Amino acid sequence: MIEYQNLFTTVRAAAPGHPGVALPRGDLRRDGAPGRWPLLGRLGEAQIGPIYLGRLGLASLMLGTVGFVIIGLNMLASVDWNPIQFIRQLFWLSLDPPAPKYGLTLAPMNEGGWWNLAGLSITVSVLLWWARIYTRARALKLGTHVAWAFAAAIWLFLVLGLIRPVLMGSWSEAVPFGIFSHLDWTAAFSIRYGNLFYNPFHALSIVFLYGSVLLFAMHGGTILAVSRFGGERELEQIVDRGTASERAALFWRWTMGWNATMESIHRWAWWFAVLCPLTGGIGILLTGTVVDNWYLWAVQHGVAPPYPAVFGDIVDPATGSLGVKP
Repeated sequence: MIEYQNLFTTVRAAAPGHPGVALPRGDLRRDGAPGRWPLLGRLGEAQIGPIYLGRLGLASLMLGTVGFVIIGLNMLASVDWNPIQFIRQLFWLSLDPPAPKYGLTLAPMNEGGWWNLAGLSITVSVLLWWARIYTRARALKLGTHVAWAFAAAIWLFLVLGLIRPVLMGSWSEAVPFGIFSHLDWTAAFSIRYGNLFYNPFHALSIVFLYGSVLLFAMHGGTILAVSRFGGERELEQIVDRGTASERAALFWRWTMGWNATMESIHRWAWWFAVLCPLTGGIGILLTGTVVDNWYLWAVQHGVAPPYPAVFGDIVDPATGSLGVKP
């Protein structure tokens, strides 16, 4: 038994490369031979390959590449095909959605049509990749928890780029493809609808975001702390509690009064992580469709206090009419 190990003195068991379990009939073969990369072994399993793409994975990568190339070429064209300026201005370059006048129609290619085409390719690519994750889990007789967690992220992705723009009747409501342009869109979105911080679903999303980070850090730290007692063998500790789980539980009872179990902590972390994009997507979907100004909504429902009447009555920027009096 290795008694002394910590974050800096890790112990790695080396074993021959494993080609993977047998594939179901009709599946394509895996590609590549198992290899090892010792540097990655410092963080996790060092084996690289073989990889199974399959028909879904191949189609997903092809469509994703099409969307990625469309975005890249449009950005390159915006700097007059100058590769130096492309690299220099990359963070500021953007492929924007069509103008409001085009509604939900396919805009001319140089006025947002490329955004439509790139968005379609990337959306189908992401959905195919979800199908790949789901079918791979079923083929290996695993639970489908990873697929449904990925679906929660896809929900937020679809709300931002498809569902809400359709409900609003215009592709112009969608997020542009770009780094700073995406951040600018987020800031402008919040200002336009009266400060997104007053959106209760946004608040819930932040709670689950920070909460999941905290839970994963707590759990990862706990397992590393009791790995000298076999704590990383969590399945064994779940069904036959040993000194590792006993010490971990005792530590948390000492420090915060109660402990999760070796099994329940994973459900806690999974749900916190999944609820972050789920609640965030609900908050974005309600913005502009149900609630036009989150600050005025918060004042009406007693969530936020009215500001002093320094500039008179509050005007709703979305409608131009007088809103709630301070």
